[in-house]
Amino acid sequence: MSSDHVDIISKCKSNDRRAQNELFARYAPTMLSICKRYLTDHSRAEDALIKGFKKVFDHLKNYSGEGSFEGWIKRIMVNECLMIIRKDKKHQHLIPIESKSYGSVAINDRLEYEDILKLLEGLPQGYRTIFNLYAIEGYKHREIAELLGISINTSKSQLILARKKLRAMIKKKDNYKWTA
Repeated sequence: MSSDHVDIISKCKSNDRRAQNELFARYAPTMLSICKRYLTDHSRAEDALIKGFKKVFDHLKNYSGEGSFEGWIKRIMVNECLMIIRKDKKHQHLIPIESKSYGSVAINDRLEYEDILKLLEGLPQGYRTIFNLYAIEGYKHREIAELLGISINTSKSQLILARKKLRAMIKKKDNYKWTA
């Protein structure tokens, strides 16, 4: 971590508003894109971002300086999104199914970030949440099950279904030559 970064964090710990604004400006775009992966409604994603940054500033004194600072913020944002999802109780439709292997999703090189975000937005909330946690954030099924209050098998089956749906969506896009 650069000395500039350490200095900003130190000032933020002392409630220096300019440093807090600078920290927010540095990380907000990245963190908003993370929030948008979980919450498709832009205003809900922004709410999660703001609530998440409030927690970042409230708990900054607990950041020891070990590990990635961006990773620490990211974990707070993901947890904030999951709290919003839990409050909505939309993950209640997760239903365990018999596990079948459908292979991995082969994402075409032509996909840009915005295309991927649009595809993820097309997934049902439960699929999207588990796909993000597993495939993007790197959580294990056991951790996902604990976070969402579901079984490990439900996490696995929802990931399989998310991958299957993504493949179908990508295939459909390929048939339309990405003009949509």
